[in-house]
Amino acid sequence: MKQPRILIVDDEPNIVMSLEFLMRKNGYHVSIARNGTEALEAINKAPFNVILLDIMMPDVDGYQVCRHVRAHPERQETKVVFLSAKSKEADVQKGYEAGADLYIPKPFSTRQLVSKVQELVAATAPG
Repeated sequence: MKQPRILIVDDEPNIVMSLEFLMRKNGYHVSIARNGTEALEAINKAPFNVILLDIMMPDVDGYQVCRHVRAHPERQETKVVFLSAKSKEADVQKGYEAGADLYIPKPFSTRQLVSKVQELVAATAPG
């Protein structure tokens, strides 16, 4: 079985490092994008099972990245999880409207995140 692929998109290096460590430890193949532009390039190049996506980034925000995934015919299986400090009801609503599968406010429990990612990966795995 192929390793599930995860794309981590965040402009905060500490968050990227801890998420990368966490996901690798749990057996995922991890790619990293440090901003929305890098995320769009990565998404166009390769399929991911799950994208862990920050919303507030300097160039292209997470909502735009999520809409791009949803508009991409070959990325319909990709699950998008917003990880954001924006936790107001309106922000969460906007995230789901953009096409998110899950919205987890920061700070989050790593254990909770790992179990949610496992559920989403299981939902994308063929068979």
